[in-house]
Amino acid sequence: MIEAPSARLAREYGLSVSGQRPDVAEYVRRLWSRRAFIVTFAHAKVTASYASATLGSFWTVITPLVNAGVYYLIFGVLLGTDHGVANFIAYLCTGVFVFHFTQQVAMAGTRSIADHVSLVRAMHFPRASLPLALTLVQLQQLCAALAVLAAIVLVTGERITWSWLLVLPVIGLQTVFSAGLAMILARLAARTTDLKQLMPFVLRTWLYGSGVFYSLDDFIDDAPGPLALLLHWNPMVAFIDLVRYALIGSLPDARMPDHLWLSAGLWSLAVGVGGFLFFWAAEEEYGRE
Repeated sequence: MIEAPSARLAREYGLSVSGQRPDVAEYVRRLWSRRAFIVTFAHAKVTASYASATLGSFWTVITPLVNAGVYYLIFGVLLGTDHGVANFIAYLCTGVFVFHFTQQVAMAGTRSIADHVSLVRAMHFPRASLPLALTLVQLQQLCAALAVLAAIVLVTGERITWSWLLVLPVIGLQTVFSAGLAMILARLAARTTDLKQLMPFVLRTWLYGSGVFYSLDDFIDDAPGPLALLLHWNPMVAFIDLVRYALIGSLPDARMPDHLWLSAGLWSLAVGVGGFLFFWAAEEEYGRE
């Protein structure tokens, strides 16, 4: 078999392909060594996002609050989906805030490579740093939103209980899931630029099927088998309902269904790890489209 000249030169002089993909363990090590860059990049994005806005970072909580107000007007007042839902305001706001986090991470993931292609082409660093940094941006904003959510829950008559601490592992699992989703979408959007135009429709459909502004219990029982199974194991239903059960003690069944933790854990593991490996497999391709 005749050896290619480029391969022979690489072997003799120790040359390697620029941006060559390392193995998974080395890739993780390089990501960890860039943790300061990821955190600093995320902080800079947060600062720049609201630099020209009069209210600045307050928009991180104003946006989901306005969304919750609109959904309450449409679904709670006009369509009456609040019937049979205890503490509908807290119920609705929890769904909106939790879904908004993954929604924003997904949209940021689709733009993570295209919006920073000059950085990708100019500097050598693990490309997964970008979707991870953008996930961290949204996590910072979620933390501020959760403080507002806690105030809403208290104002609507709930009490602080030990179950509130369960919000922390739930958000941890959701963050892993969202980061994996961001990396999947980052790779897909790097090759299919039209994905950015399609995502708002996909996310809106996902929103309607996640029980954000109504209880899915009334629909799952009447839905066909495959659709009922899909709704039952919807990852966002798991994350949203887990936070609801943690914060809202007035729900009809104060005990969290066991399948919610199983669903959240399995989805976080599958999408988090799978998304990372899926993104890593195309490391050499980013910025060369």
